[in-house]
Amino acid sequence: MKKARSSQRINKIDTTTDTITGRGGLVLFSRYLEMTGILDILNTKFGFMRKSSKGLSVWILFKQIFCFFFDGTSRHLTYFDQLKNDKGYAGAIETTTSQMASSHMIKRFFQTFGWWFANHFRWVLRTMFIWRLNIIKPDEIVLYIDSMVMDNDDAKKRQGVQPTYKKKKGFHPLQIIWNGKIVDAIFRGGSKNGNFGDTVVNMIIGLVNLIRSDYSKTVTIILRCDSGFFDKKNFAAFDELNIGFIASGKMYAGVKQQASNAANSDWDSYNIKEQTWSFLEFGFRCDKWKRFYRTFYTRCLYEGKQILLDFARPDNVILTNIGINDKVLKNCTEERRQYWLIPEAIINSYHQCGADELAHRGFKDFDFEQLPFKKFGPNSAFYYCMLISFFLFETFKEDVTAEVIPIRSYATSVRRKIVDIGAKIVKKSHMITLKLSQSVMQAIKFDKLWANCQNPSPILI
Repeated sequence: MKKARSSQRINKIDTTTDTITGRGGLVLFSRYLEMTGILDILNTKFGFMRKSSKGLSVWILFKQIFCFFFDGTSRHLTYFDQLKNDKGYAGAIETTTSQMASSHMIKRFFQTFGWWFANHFRWVLRTMFIWRLNIIKPDEIVLYIDSMVMDNDDAKKRQGVQPTYKKKKGFHPLQIIWNGKIVDAIFRGGSKNGNFGDTVVNMIIGLVNLIRSDYSKTVTIILRCDSGFFDKKNFAAFDELNIGFIASGKMYAGVKQQASNAANSDWDSYNIKEQTWSFLEFGFRCDKWKRFYRTFYTRCLYEGKQILLDFARPDNVILTNIGINDKVLKNCTEERRQYWLIPEAIINSYHQCGADELAHRGFKDFDFEQLPFKKFGPNSAFYYCMLISFFLFETFKEDVTAEVIPIRSYATSVRRKIVDIGAKIVKKSHMITLKLSQSVMQAIKFDKLWANCQNPSPILI
């Protein structure tokens, strides 16, 4: 029998002096970083950390760190040593080989940060938040506050790595999410619970004041949170700010008694997707609270065509000041005001908390949970760099790749489709050209993506 043999068999392997990269799509993100102005902002904010003119500029280090996260090939800092010797990678991020940082340089850079630099990074995050608000110009801003566990259970001893409520040792940052982006965060040790101290109140007050001073004084702001933030001081602070809150309550005995004593005629129902929910509306306050809040006791009756028995029903309690504090909806249109006042709108909004939490999943898919340093300060800086790069990744999808790949795509999908493409970098006649195959150029409309990354709205400060 004749053996199957390809007519295009490779008979020999050899090296080439051509500049070739397997990360051709990184040039889009590299140019996007430059054109948004984020590197200039970071250089202004952290440029003083450069101790010698012989070293690399701070903005060059940040650029390589952000591209390292965006690339996602490795989570080890030693990977920078491999990249330093890769001319193709240097060309893809528009950097000369002499400016490529080694792993030791990256480590020394992060080790200069102390925990007190957190406010500098938070300022950058909030500046980017205002940048997107001024682009989208929403009439309503819906925020979600939640904590996120970063599992470092199998890492060597790390300062701040402590047992968390998920029975894993790690870090436990508190984060505020808007439109799939983490817009503010406080990096904390694992032992800090979600509602630790006055952190929640201070974060919300600071962010709301920023929105009203730098974006709009009249925009309607709604805050969603789960039962971990069920606290009189939180609700009182939110109410005093005249923002609406929609929060999960707790199943106290009095709440259950209220639901069990209600007549069938007191219950209403509504459908959402394939689920049917019944709900009971009443006023509630804890014994030491000074005021009542609008409260909904909800239970799911049907999932699809299947009726749920009593023991399988996911009962929940939702509290809100919408309809209690008239100033919350003062600047809404009449149509939106009537919408927010109906129970179904409030319950449906609370059910979006699950979608808000997908930002945590997206962040962990883009970056990683285990942090590389032993001291809290460098790990804090590393965490905030991941947040900033994740924010830019989300805006990159909106501004550059939306026509090619869905905006809600996770980092793994974007990397496989947009980043992991072979390219050749040619220098000729004082011109640097990135060459792709015709099939790749057509498949992902690379010429269109290249045009998009040249003209994003700049970040203004």
